Amino acid sequence: MQAIPQDLLFGARLLLKQPSFTLSAISTLMLGIGVHTGVFGLASSDFVKQDNRDSTQPAAKAPPALTTEDVAAFFDGLLPQHLQRADIAGAVVAVVKDSRVLFARGYGYADVAAKRPVSSDDTLFRVASVSKLFTWTAVMQLVEQGKLDLDRDVNQYLDFQIPATYPQPITLRHLMTHTSGLQMAFPDHARWPGTSLWPLREYLLKYLPPRIFPPGDTPAYSNYGAALAGYIVQRVSGQPFEEYVAEHIFKPLGMPHSTFAQPLPAALKPLMSQGYGLASGPAGQFYLSPGSPSGGLSTTAADMARFMLAHLQDGNLEEARILKPETAQMMHSRQFGLHPSMNGMALGFVEGRYNDYRLIGHSGGLRSFSSQLYLVPSLHLGFFISQNSSGRGGPLHNLIWPTFFDRYFPLAPTDAKETAPSTADARALSGLYKQSLRFDSSILRLVTLRTLRRVVANTDGTIALDGKRMREVEPLLYRAIDGQERVAFRKNAAGHLEFIDDFPYRVYQRVPWYEKERLNVRVIYASAGVFALTLLLWPVAALTRRYFGRSLKLSPADRRIRLLVRLVCALNLIFLWAGYEMFLRLPNPALNGRAHLLQAVGIVGASGTLIVLYDTVRCWADRERWWFSKIHAVALSLACLGFVGFALLWHLFDFAMG
Repeated sequence: MQAIPQDLLFGARLLLKQPSFTLSAISTLMLGIGVHTGVFGLASSDFVKQDNRDSTQPAAKAPPALTTEDVAAFFDGLLPQHLQRADIAGAVVAVVKDSRVLFARGYGYADVAAKRPVSSDDTLFRVASVSKLFTWTAVMQLVEQGKLDLDRDVNQYLDFQIPATYPQPITLRHLMTHTSGLQMAFPDHARWPGTSLWPLREYLLKYLPPRIFPPGDTPAYSNYGAALAGYIVQRVSGQPFEEYVAEHIFKPLGMPHSTFAQPLPAALKPLMSQGYGLASGPAGQFYLSPGSPSGGLSTTAADMARFMLAHLQDGNLEEARILKPETAQMMHSRQFGLHPSMNGMALGFVEGRYNDYRLIGHSGGLRSFSSQLYLVPSLHLGFFISQNSSGRGGPLHNLIWPTFFDRYFPLAPTDAKETAPSTADARALSGLYKQSLRFDSSILRLVTLRTLRRVVANTDGTIALDGKRMREVEPLLYRAIDGQERVAFRKNAAGHLEFIDDFPYRVYQRVPWYEKERLNVRVIYASAGVFALTLLLWPVAALTRRYFGRSLKLSPADRRIRLLVRLVCALNLIFLWAGYEMFLRLPNPALNGRAHLLQAVGIVGASGTLIVLYDTVRCWADRERWWFSKIHAVALSLACLGFVGFALLWHLFDFAMG
């Protein structure tokens, strides 16, 4: 997982201006996790989505030939205008076909202020989670040498132990298919220049996430898993990970401008592209990623072209061989999938389909950089694109890749008819679902609330997923009525309903009633409202009594309890309001001290619930108390219980920050 992207940070800062304490801020945070899910190092790539067009429409005309001249004209006419429109400083693209580099070119600037143009040959880009493909390739090299076994407990290769939470051990195959069952890890994945870079072992020990699923059953994308695999490469080979990849992949493939080293070597530093939020804004800084094997690669388009060629040629490039043919073929083949009609995982490569072609690849994003690599083995085609700015409108590859592929390999016309739906009851599928890629045991569990997806049964037997109508085409398999996106429902080993979408590294599981967003939002809003009114009416009541010459007839003990009750309300409100602003900036080790102090305030406030409950009992036992005081005491008790329940359910008092 990589660092928080600029667009997500902008959204967070914008939400800070909103007046209400809400989970809308968390929505923006999770948008970054979900949309960049390569952007926080997630491999969120459009190549795993189904094409949205009506497959029954015939192609208008024969596609143009895929030649260097035509591809050059295509990109020269398309990319510059998109860079300008999206306020992106520079981008680079490379296309390989049939054992050669068909096209590679840079566009825009690597350094706007210095007017340094992007070069496909020697301008370095951060490719974030695309780095994982090199880590998995290194693993497979050691597998074919007999030094690693894909199905052996990874603890046998480590000098520390992954806890035995489940009877089944985690294996390298689980790590490569993102089925290790590890919780999402979200530490400080990007550090400012000048800070020390943790050794890989220290990083893995410090941020070892809990296991929340049995291995081999539930896909949940894991950056930590890739970093762990890189450490295993380091342990077994006897070389630091960066040196191993340089010697066994970069050198034989002739990739002189690629490195996992952080900071960059002196010879490569001048070639590094600047990173931008917007090209019209200032340049950012080079971030250090402590989980280097999961996203620390800096490279050029020319070097990535050679890597794609090697994989498309089953591990061979010119006179070099980095994998045996059978090893490369196994690495590219489907290894895990929850439904035969849905995308699955190869060994490290994410599977997808576009225009009826099977694709494998990976995406990645780190701060200002966004990259995508696609391989189409049946066409002997490889495609790589990277940009050095967040820009406006999302990653370029979301637009450039479909446009490119539609031009040269359009969807063939078909006369296929709709499959008759089964008699399955769509109402049984209705409900809210949460994704497996989540935090379950840290303060960031609250993010789950804003990643829920809703399935609604329509009266005509169709369903609506997030408002998009889908029709059943096979039992429990639904396809969009106006497109080709699919979702498949199933019951997991525990008998709970879940669905799979086009992203094979996650699954959506139905949430229990107590985790539903509306319920939780209403509870915390109501609790905060009661706390606020209690404090606001406190001086109002005092002034009113003073105006009418009335006195508060309470014993000294009752006065002390009354004061403590108001203090509890104040502490709870401070925790909620300050927690809203603090949450947007987590995880950040520089803020851990303040976050823990705030949590201590919340714990004291939550403990004060006992005082509030005691006061409620005393209030109702006192016959002289006004009826409004008794109702207020009950409301305050319910508000405190709601606050405590919310905090405990979403781990707000958990001192783990990722």
